[in-house]
Amino acid sequence: MKTAKYFTATWCGPCKTFKPIMQELTSEGYSVQILDIDQNKALAQQYNVRSVPTTIIEENGAVVDTIIGVSNKTRIMEALS
Repeated sequence: MKTAKYFTATWCGPCKTFKPIMQELTSEGYSVQILDIDQNKALAQQYNVRSVPTTIIEENGAVVDTIIGVSNKTRIMEALS
């Protein structure tokens, strides 16, 4: 099963428009972890997150896709399928 780590920040304008989409995917049963980079600095460094929003897609613990910037719901759903 694929999972997503969505790195966001409270001060990030594009994140504010994209976060509701990620929350919607979570409510639909997709495995999405929403992470504020200011509260999860070590994890953001571990995944080499240099800008937000960034979505890391993992499968069996390995990164299989990285989506930098705002995307659309369909793109994230496809990445998680």
